[in-house]
Amino acid sequence: MIDLKRIYFTGLLFVFLAVFGNTAPAQETHSGGEAEEEFNASSFILDHISDAHEWHILTKKNGEHVSLHLPVILYSKGSGLHVFSSKKLAHGHEYNGFRLEEEGELKGTIVKIKSDGTIDMENKPLDFSITKTVVGMMAAALIGLWLFLALARSYKKTGISHPKGIQGFLEPIILFVRDDIAIPNIGEKKAGKFMPYLLSVFIFILINNLMGLIPFPPPFGANVTGNIAITMILALFTFFMIQLNGNKTYWKHIFAAPGVPFWLLPIMIPVELIGMVSKPFALMVRLFANITAGHIIVLSLVALIFIFKSLAVAPVSILFVIFMDCLELLVAFLQAYVFTLLSALFIGMAVEEGHH
Repeated sequence: MIDLKRIYFTGLLFVFLAVFGNTAPAQETHSGGEAEEEFNASSFILDHISDAHEWHILTKKNGEHVSLHLPVILYSKGSGLHVFSSKKLAHGHEYNGFRLEEEGELKGTIVKIKSDGTIDMENKPLDFSITKTVVGMMAAALIGLWLFLALARSYKKTGISHPKGIQGFLEPIILFVRDDIAIPNIGEKKAGKFMPYLLSVFIFILINNLMGLIPFPPPFGANVTGNIAITMILALFTFFMIQLNGNKTYWKHIFAAPGVPFWLLPIMIPVELIGMVSKPFALMVRLFANITAGHIIVLSLVALIFIFKSLAVAPVSILFVIFMDCLELLVAFLQAYVFTLLSALFIGMAVEEGHH
């Protein structure tokens, strides 16, 4: 289930940042006459949990940013395909008539620019760029593929009698997904059919959750499972697995539930159809909200050092960050487990045979 305390805390934190994060003067003057931009906590947090076209590594004392620039792939109706480095669009620069917006509602979006400098809203380019989320997702997929190929080679070489190495590491996870998730919710006869999907989802979410907790180097630090587009696709996979494998009993319960009077069907059928949609929606929001909340809490604790501008706050803040990171390790496993468990439960409800 969604951790309501974490969600409430996150909501209150957003309000706090919105009210107090921007109330300080925009600039303050130092003795040297130079103006330094005031630290904006909300922007700091949102920039770190959002997707981006570059991988920011560090900022030097002189303000110079060290970043890993990712490929930009755009298709525009008027000018066709464009492939170039995101460095061309850094710091608000225009390139080939495109610009990466850094402020406003379109922040983080690449837009087409007219000759007069305004945004061409009628000719929006299709963006197929390789962003942080894409790199993180591809890295997690490659790690998962490497793990399973190594496991297959290990089984081929040593068999199943004496697991060791990667085999000894992965075998408990596979048995856990099979014996504690798939079989209890789907049944022993049909669990094997859905094990490849359930195991793949569990490993994919777990790897991305763990990679998101490691800030450096790339591809670590990407907030993949905190991106609602990713969780939506994962939820849609489960949705289609349910609908494509649902038996007659499943569809009968939706359109002609046993024991329901005929005159109630016009009310019950819409309710059941809403239930079909609400299941993947709950999966999508649950994973997104819990992972995002964890990242926001950790970044908020780090931001306290810069908000109070005092080194005395740093030790306390760092201790809390370490404590939260330990909790996040638990949450990484827990959210992979919950998503897989509920997917198995919903699939089991769809393939369950009717009682005679």
